[in-house]
Amino acid sequence: MPVIFKRRQAASGLNAAVSALEQAVAARDGARTERAFKATMKRLKSAADAELAPTGPRLAALLPAFPATGPRPVLATAAGFCVERGADPTACAGPILGGVHRDLLDALEFARRWTAAGETGDALPKPDERIVGDALPARLGCDAPEAARLALAWRSAEEWQPPALAVLCRSAEVRRRHGSALLPACRDLAALRRHDLTCLAHALAVLDDEPLVVLHRPTGTGFEVRIGGIGDNFQLHTLLAHVLVGGGHVPGPAPSAESVRLATDPQPARGRTGTVATGAFELLAPDGGRIWNEGLPADIPVVEGRRLLVLDKPIYRRSWNADRFFPLLPGTAELTGVLSADETRTWFARTSSGAGT
Repeated sequence: MPVIFKRRQAASGLNAAVSALEQAVAARDGARTERAFKATMKRLKSAADAELAPTGPRLAALLPAFPATGPRPVLATAAGFCVERGADPTACAGPILGGVHRDLLDALEFARRWTAAGETGDALPKPDERIVGDALPARLGCDAPEAARLALAWRSAEEWQPPALAVLCRSAEVRRRHGSALLPACRDLAALRRHDLTCLAHALAVLDDEPLVVLHRPTGTGFEVRIGGIGDNFQLHTLLAHVLVGGGHVPGPAPSAESVRLATDPQPARGRTGTVATGAFELLAPDGGRIWNEGLPADIPVVEGRRLLVLDKPIYRRSWNADRFFPLLPGTAELTGVLSADETRTWFARTSSGAGT
């Protein structure tokens, strides 16, 4: 998530501003809430990290009661900024991701109602179009406050990504607790092709502590690998080559030490690098279909309760920039076992291609 507020170290008065905001929201006083919200955003700009760490959970906790037509994504982004500066992501995640889920569902409801009331071929509006007006309640079939809420959710869906990523990319626990619940709504809204939710969808689909059966068709060998924190299959490809080729288990080009470091280092790279990774395999599903490098480890099919990936000789030479999709999220791939010949044959029997000879 980009840093949205510059820091200065002078005393900020942030605690008092947040207290005033909490009181205004509790009193359901719209005018006071607006004033206190502006004051809080101003104080954040000058707050030190020591102030921001305890402030994040307080700001996040305000989200459920914050006015539905207020700048809720901005409040969430402020909490996410605090997470960037040391606030506990698990303490902030529930309200932030609850707000994400609520607005994703409201945006989908907006799309459903808009489409149902229109003519055939009547396109959904772009999120930046001015859609709130006197005619909107009639079109959506609801009263004015609900129409405004649904329309604002439609317009602000992408604005929730930075605070969501702030908590998702810093905690495997947060991803495990919330990812599966939010991912269907995220994908459904993205499928309408009016919002770019790629980063959010990738983060929600990240697998952690996930066992993977890997079959190497050219050698007829099989392996058990445990993966986590991997943002896309480019990163997975690099790490599998590191574990299997670099570990001397299968032939092929081993990835460079720098490409492995970029995939796994807890410290993110500072900006884009020029490091190039080279493909060692063709990644295949058990039915022989392609598992694209541009895809996700979650795309790997589950067979008999385990994700099953087949590696074959690369059809052509591939290379890509070795920077990981999520700079803040280091990936892991650990070889946990080498399958016996009988186990390998059993797993190969569940694929369409069989083992090499």
